[in-house]
Amino acid sequence: MAEIYDIAVIGAGVVGALIARELSRYNLKVALLEKESDVAMGTSKGNSAIVHAGFDAETGTLKAKLNVKGCEMMQSVCDDLGVHYNKKSSLVCSFDDKETEHLNKLKKRGEDNGVPGLEIISGRRLFDIEPNLSKEVKAALYAPTAGIVCPYMLTIAAAENAVLNGCGLLLDFAVGMIINRPDYITIKSVDNREINAKYIVNSAGLYSDDIAKMCGDTKQIQDCGIIPRKGEYMLMDKNAGSLVNSTLFSVPSDKGKGILVSPTVDGNLIVGPNAIETKKDDVSTTSDGLSEIEQGAKRLVPDLNMRQVITSFAGVRSTPKNHDFNIFESKNIYGVLHLIGIESPGLASSPAIAVYAVDMLKDMGVNLTENANYNPKIIRNKSFYLMDNDERAEAIKENKLYSKIICRCETVTEAEIVEVIHSLCPATTIDAVKRRTRAGMGRCQGGFCSPRVVEILSRELNTDMLNVTKKGGESYILTGKTK
Repeated sequence: MAEIYDIAVIGAGVVGALIARELSRYNLKVALLEKESDVAMGTSKGNSAIVHAGFDAETGTLKAKLNVKGCEMMQSVCDDLGVHYNKKSSLVCSFDDKETEHLNKLKKRGEDNGVPGLEIISGRRLFDIEPNLSKEVKAALYAPTAGIVCPYMLTIAAAENAVLNGCGLLLDFAVGMIINRPDYITIKSVDNREINAKYIVNSAGLYSDDIAKMCGDTKQIQDCGIIPRKGEYMLMDKNAGSLVNSTLFSVPSDKGKGILVSPTVDGNLIVGPNAIETKKDDVSTTSDGLSEIEQGAKRLVPDLNMRQVITSFAGVRSTPKNHDFNIFESKNIYGVLHLIGIESPGLASSPAIAVYAVDMLKDMGVNLTENANYNPKIIRNKSFYLMDNDERAEAIKENKLYSKIICRCETVTEAEIVEVIHSLCPATTIDAVKRRTRAGMGRCQGGFCSPRVVEILSRELNTDMLNVTKKGGESYILTGKTK
């Protein structure tokens, strides 16, 4: 018989990974299931990377409550997980009196939600904070508690910490069927593997409604079903990173928070997203979409030089029909907890969602006894590019692979790549190495380092280079050998 877990968490995005980590605090046998070849392969790798302060969600909603709480928790969580978190303020900018009226409504809503420090600012103070902001901006809602984080590094670190504390990680496990049995629930993959669990947490993001339907909860999700909404982005070189100091928004619309301009934790500048209803797997970018983003971004920061764009990408968010987070028990299968429609501010809310979900599991009958060996921390080696000369010399002395620079744009060494290949949440593809080390994220976008990364993956995984993929599945890099 297949192994029986206490709890299976379906979906290894930022929410699922943090839930698995939260569960690893207790004496439970937990499995984290992911249909892709790595964690953070869905919305968690294709979003704005903003930790929202909490003024946007309607007062009284679960989204508002968990956003504010999650924002409060984020610094501590990132500190424990060794993830870079930058407490950057945000500014929602108005261009006329009507939009300024809306800023006052947002401020009132934020205060009702419990967001501290909100102010409407204008004039000299505004432009002292953001000297490159459009002079057409009349006022802005200033939120000092907002921040920025790397969403995929947060997900990877949470998954690593969960594994460190005993959680099983099952990648390439695409759920195809859920069967309710007398004493447990069977989860079958599309390739006929299966595990059993007493409880299930459905944190499958865009596909959480499909998992709910597998559980027979089609009627239960009618009011909160998912509308896939694509957002396109452009990432700018680090030369553009100092152009703004805060995350800049325009006044939001009914489709979302609108096009933003923001620094990233790694020193780049990100612009986007738009909002286009689409298919769940559509992560294409279009010339029309990127033009829309350029216009929206330049409205905020006219001096943006679009020649500094080094890549573009898209993510799809799971917009719920009822515009709120939906976390509830299945009515059809005892022991299943659904999380439906965890869209923005899902990243900001994720630490609080994890605690909320585990509290619900406790109410559902899960016995939460403390794991005496629980370790909340991940200790990371300092990145080579952050080391001073003495530290680099010492690192090379201890491991000669530090002397080999593989990615020149981001100063990533062979030692760092080998380390992530053999980590708790191992990198087995080019993109997985890229997310963990930034090899390939620089100006040349992997033009020089990708062949070397293929060689290293082949060697360390003891597989032919023909088997190395970009992102798993059939995304092979090489198709054969020449004469």
